[in-house]
Amino acid sequence: MNQNRFMKRRNFLRNSSLAGLLLSASANTSINIHNTSKNFYADDFDLNETTIDLLNQKMQSGSLTSVDITNKYLQRIQTIDKSNQRLNAVIEINPDALTIAKAMDAERKQGKVRSQLHGIPVLIKDNINTGDKMMTTAGVLALSGNIAGEDAFIIKKLREAGAVLLGKTNLSEWANFRSSRSTSGWSSRGGQTKCPYILDRNPSGSSAGSGAATAANLCAISIGTETDGSIVSPSSVNGVVGIKPTVGLWSRSGIIPISATQDTAGPIARTVTDAAILLGALTGVDGNDKVTAGSSEKSYKDYAPFLKENGLNNKRIGIEKSHLKGHEGVVALYNDAVQKMKDKGAVIVEVDLMKAVHDIKNVGDEEFAVLLYEFKDGVNRYLASANSKMKTLKDVIDFNKLNEAQAMPYFKQETLIEANEKGDLTSKEYTDALAATISSRKIINDIMNDNKLDALCGITNGPACCIDLINGDYDTGFSFSIPAAISGFPHITVPMGFVHDLPVGISFFSTAYKEPEIISLAYAYEQASKMRKPPAFKQDLLM
Repeated sequence: MNQNRFMKRRNFLRNSSLAGLLLSASANTSINIHNTSKNFYADDFDLNETTIDLLNQKMQSGSLTSVDITNKYLQRIQTIDKSNQRLNAVIEINPDALTIAKAMDAERKQGKVRSQLHGIPVLIKDNINTGDKMMTTAGVLALSGNIAGEDAFIIKKLREAGAVLLGKTNLSEWANFRSSRSTSGWSSRGGQTKCPYILDRNPSGSSAGSGAATAANLCAISIGTETDGSIVSPSSVNGVVGIKPTVGLWSRSGIIPISATQDTAGPIARTVTDAAILLGALTGVDGNDKVTAGSSEKSYKDYAPFLKENGLNNKRIGIEKSHLKGHEGVVALYNDAVQKMKDKGAVIVEVDLMKAVHDIKNVGDEEFAVLLYEFKDGVNRYLASANSKMKTLKDVIDFNKLNEAQAMPYFKQETLIEANEKGDLTSKEYTDALAATISSRKIINDIMNDNKLDALCGITNGPACCIDLINGDYDTGFSFSIPAAISGFPHITVPMGFVHDLPVGISFFSTAYKEPEIISLAYAYEQASKMRKPPAFKQDLLM
């Protein structure tokens, strides 16, 4: 495999592994910042670690309104995220957030409750169109001012469910498809997002802001997007739950794209239950995204029936054999997780999935080629109808060259240039590469069928690396996003534990539209382990 191309592809997979505050005087947040040498937060925010169910109980009883809850999160963002750029997970606040909350309160008073998400504040990744006053930029300076004409399909569903659009989250620029030396969580529009557990650590990407914000209790739940690792990796690194759905379960229309074959949005939450609630609310067939037709009669509006504490009992779990070696702290967590699954009645089978996938001839090169072609095609289609001065990928490349100091201060845009040089989707190189990547589905199916498995399981990825804007990210030794990503299969990550105060997640994935099965397994593991804990906002590892 060509080493330069391998590095480009590896870095993409690893890194993506895509107005003022309106605060009422009644906002009741309680964050005290102790001016000690360690600069820890004495974090007694009264909505810390709250859930959708608890918020609904408070709104139903009248002890809190949606306006109260929204104000608390807005103040939380101001205190934790914006003061001295401590976390920098939120790229833009929705100036209409309190107006939406007020409308939802009025409906509740009239006896109308749309769904479990009624009045619940949600943060949304800044590559998803919202037809309001917020911009949609993918963190790209060149796209500043792009106000979408209408909501993305999933945002329409979110509004129909009664959720409060709180704001947008920062991300790795272009969902980390700009350079082979990029730093996850950095964008030219939003700057660098930090990991809330240790602030000099990288929150991973590309849904860095969504993962960090959810972990830091800046919102109830959030939405990320993934091409390869961009939901599960930041969820793992930030100690939260992330679900990458089957490609087609959620619509992609109105989302700035990378890949028509691999892209999907998905929920990020602090519990499996909350992630499942958001997952069900946004499913649906969209005429503007033909892939969603495959989800008809395979999706659920309510995944709650699959939240079973005995969900691991008598299930055959294929654990990734290669993850039994490596960093001793991470491997110890993995062994402990496997033992917990056994204790809950799971049958454990060792498999070598990562080797089987990597043994596909030139799979890394082929996937990267597919992404280059589909990125050019998708971005040009998106920009052609966007409310932006940029109408083509070449326009963006030219803008970045003219504004290099602001747009490219740390790393450049060789991936954008390489994509722009590709032909269209009829090119033989593209069709051959696509056929090669699709072969991964057969490998996964064969491994599962041969071993009679209910799911595959492994370490989502290693602990957060340090933020390094000069050299870019570095490998932390584990990754489990690739097989589910290139096959389009569903993947969930759940907190597994900590190594030196840094979270590490465990993954479960299966074949297409098997969300009920993996949610059941993840929930059972979560309830048996209870490894989620809120961040301490340490300045560095040695504190």
